[in-house]
Amino acid sequence: MKSELLMPAGSLQNLKTAIMYGADAVYLGTPDMSMRAQSKFKLEDILEGVEYAHSKGKKVYLTLNLFPTNSDLKKIPTFVETIRKIKPDAVIIADLGIFHYVKKHAPELELHVSTQANITSWMAVEFWKDQGAALCVLARETPFKDIKEIKEKMPEMKIEHFVHGAMCMSYSGRCLLSNFLASRPANKGMCAHTCRWNYKLHMKLKDGSVQPLEINDSNRDMFEFLVEEEKRPGDFIPIEESDRGAYIMFSKDLCLMPVLNQYLEIGIDSLKIEGRNKSEYYAGTVARAYRKAIDDYNKDPESWDYHEYMDELYTLQSRGYTLGFHNGRVYDTAQQYETSRSLGDYQYAMYIEKWDGDDMIVKVKNATREGDEIIFLAPNGENISLVMTEFEDSKTGVKAVKADPCVDKLLRIRNMSEHKDILPEMTIARKKALFVTEEDFPYIGSNKESFEGEINGK
Repeated sequence: MKSELLMPAGSLQNLKTAIMYGADAVYLGTPDMSMRAQSKFKLEDILEGVEYAHSKGKKVYLTLNLFPTNSDLKKIPTFVETIRKIKPDAVIIADLGIFHYVKKHAPELELHVSTQANITSWMAVEFWKDQGAALCVLARETPFKDIKEIKEKMPEMKIEHFVHGAMCMSYSGRCLLSNFLASRPANKGMCAHTCRWNYKLHMKLKDGSVQPLEINDSNRDMFEFLVEEEKRPGDFIPIEESDRGAYIMFSKDLCLMPVLNQYLEIGIDSLKIEGRNKSEYYAGTVARAYRKAIDDYNKDPESWDYHEYMDELYTLQSRGYTLGFHNGRVYDTAQQYETSRSLGDYQYAMYIEKWDGDDMIVKVKNATREGDEIIFLAPNGENISLVMTEFEDSKTGVKAVKADPCVDKLLRIRNMSEHKDILPEMTIARKKALFVTEEDFPYIGSNKESFEGEINGK
């Protein structure tokens, strides 16, 4: 059995884009009963999405993966009845009580166990198999050697694992830092990402007043700030603050593309991409890269090389990449200490809304100027480049030398008939990032360098 490519869908457009760019399945949820507090799905969107996916021979998994309180339980009967009418290909559940209820009241539904259940061993997989689960999504904290052993000991169970996306500094989905500092529960999909905040050093004076500690050229060599944990005397951990601030808990993004062949070799059943709050540009770009990587491996595993696919993933805005827990532990290279910004050479430019004869009607997503090179990413893997010389309003015909994002404004690009067959509706396009400054380039380069070092064990 070939490994499934499973993409997130935070909206109906994301769902369709992910499928168009190669996803075998998508997972989605509604805001009230899953970890998707920012989901843009309404019931009619879900019904349309399921119908669209099934018409393409693809699957849809619906999430019901919160850990409910008693007040949440009142919604469960109605929600489960709605799920039965939608007829997804599976329901993703974390809580044992919810699992039991759905199994009892909707026995026809295939049940998958969410990563929220924190499955890290074959014994836990065996337990869920005995409860009636068809698939287990392993915790991100599960190293590859353990995943391999799980597949060997539980060959009859389908196993899913995250291979790309944001990483949690704490145990995935169980962090209480957001609750503590922002009253936003991560378990309800409302994480404030407090681990990514900028923390500034202050000093407390003898008179009791608190003052900011200004580090400048005249005093920066006079101080070194260290943290000592009570049970580890003499083990000093440096805390640094640059002119950008201090980022002490900021994880880079997971990317297992360089070791994807290992997961394909052991026959992992589903390769999961994180990103329920990301754009359709992210969905399409990541799906296209992993689709090609999977297909190329299946054709010729001996010649497979990850570098080609990484070039595509590096075009995305990211926090830098890490292998996460693949090798059994997270190294210091998995942390970003310099900035909280997602950086990359390119950004989302536009997507094709529709075709009007031989003219392309596009929706602008980021400011575009005369002379900008727009690269359309065809679902078949080709890239079509176009240098913009003017921007024509699709309704009024008024032309300009720049285009800014606008809710109800579409642009017309004329005479594109030679590309019409390979650039369908919803095709995404990128451009060089406007907001990457000269001082950002060292961070982009160092992120790539540290990731290559992690891959090579340095």
